[in-house]
Amino acid sequence: MASLALKNISHCFENGAEIPKQVSFEVAAKSFLVLVGPSGCGKSTTLRLIAGLSDPSEGEIQIDGKKVNALSPKEREVAMVFQNYALYPHMTVFENIAFGLKLKKIPKAEIQIKVHKTAELLGLSPLLNRKPKALSGGERQRVALGRAMAREPKVLLLDEPLSNLDAALRQRVRQELLGLKKQLKAATVYVTHDQTEAMSLGDQIGVMRAGELLQTGVPEEIYGNPQTLFVAQFFGHPGMNALTSGGFSDGRLHFENWNLAVPDFVGKKISNTAKVVLGFRPEKGKLLTAGENNSLSLPVKLQTVENFGHEFFYNFQTADGQEFSIRTPEKAAAIPEEITLNPEDLFFFDSQTGKRI
Repeated sequence: MASLALKNISHCFENGAEIPKQVSFEVAAKSFLVLVGPSGCGKSTTLRLIAGLSDPSEGEIQIDGKKVNALSPKEREVAMVFQNYALYPHMTVFENIAFGLKLKKIPKAEIQIKVHKTAELLGLSPLLNRKPKALSGGERQRVALGRAMAREPKVLLLDEPLSNLDAALRQRVRQELLGLKKQLKAATVYVTHDQTEAMSLGDQIGVMRAGELLQTGVPEEIYGNPQTLFVAQFFGHPGMNALTSGGFSDGRLHFENWNLAVPDFVGKKISNTAKVVLGFRPEKGKLLTAGENNSLSLPVKLQTVENFGHEFFYNFQTADGQEFSIRTPEKAAAIPEEITLNPEDLFFFDSQTGKRI
């Protein structure tokens, strides 16, 4: 079992774009890191750098504490599962899983044992004699995963392995991966743009944007303690609400027709007249009807209500036209005219940099 570490890794493309930029993280043996972010943020490029398919312009990649920048992909003992499966169509499932083992010149008897053990773990034993064209999308993805696992790599890389599957199948395979995590001995890096996959699969999550690694942490920390507005809004369904104030003075954020007193530690970091973004999760707001009072309430105009059976989304607009949502488990008895917020549930962000205050 081996660990993986990236130290200030950057990659410069021919057009001058630097993606990723000074990225650093560590993945312990048997640990599962999910890199998540929008398309083009550098997730897949980071995997290629780890695998040795691309070269970093600066920084150091370590596997088991040893620098591997100069090693070929074969020498790094890294296995990669691609988005498009990359199976050999003329080979059976058995032959596909065994292919990497044959390249390593492992004895036939040992290959038999490893392939059958991997196939049993992935539920592929009845399919070993089939070719890829006779498999479903989920089965093909499991074969690709099995081919990587059978090699027993030090580092396992998964590049959006579920993105080509339909929603129902994606959920099922994700659950299978969740069960397989305990069996993986390698340090694993999983790339996705799907926040659900990141939250459900990751021991650690790394959030990327425009080549930068904005934040890493356990799922609860990423969701509950975001350090940037981007991270706050990327996670959650819907993401964190964000209301931009018109200015700050006398310890208060000023909005149209209302203002909000901020904690002293926040006020000390804000200059007068600065525009600060107020953030709060949709599930943290409480609906109020006419006549109810609360020390921290926000007058609103109801736009739409979405009924999902087990929960309701109330979509509001403030007096200055800013929109946000509140999620509740039950339907309100009357049309809400205000919402109330708990000061402990509020987040404050710099409107210019997006960083948490």
